[in-house]
Amino acid sequence: QVQLAESGGGLVQPGGSLRLSCALTRNKFAFIRYTMAWSRQAPGKQRELVASISGSGATNYAEPSKGRFTISRDNAARTVSLQMNNLEPEDTAVYYCSADYSGTTWGQGTQVTVSS
Repeated sequence: QVQLAESGGGLVQPGGSLRLSCALTRNKFAFIRYTMAWSRQAPGKQRELVASISGSGATNYAEPSKGRFTISRDNAARTVSLQMNNLEPEDTAVYYCSADYSGTTWGQGTQVTVSS
C-alpha cells in the first residue's frame, strides 16, 4: 500500500518562504504513473487543491497559488516538493500530499502557519 510522508512545515512570517517535501514509498506502480498533488485545509474550511503535477511534469495551480508556489517532482527519488514564496496569513493550513493512480492516497499532513 502506497505511503506518503510530508515534511517541511512550520511557522513563518508573512512574506517568508517554506519548502514542503513528500516522499512516496511502497508504491505498486512506477512513480511516474502517479499524479502528485498538494492540497490544504484551513480550520473550518474544506480541503482545497493547491497544485498538482503529472508524471510527465505538467502542472496545475489553484488561483491563490499562481505566481507564488511552485510544485516539482523528482521521479528518481520518488518525491514531490512545493516551494512556497511570499506567504500570507491566509496560507495557514495543514498541507497534504496526495498520490493519484488507480485511487488516491493521502499523507498525514504538515502544519504551515504564517504569522508575525
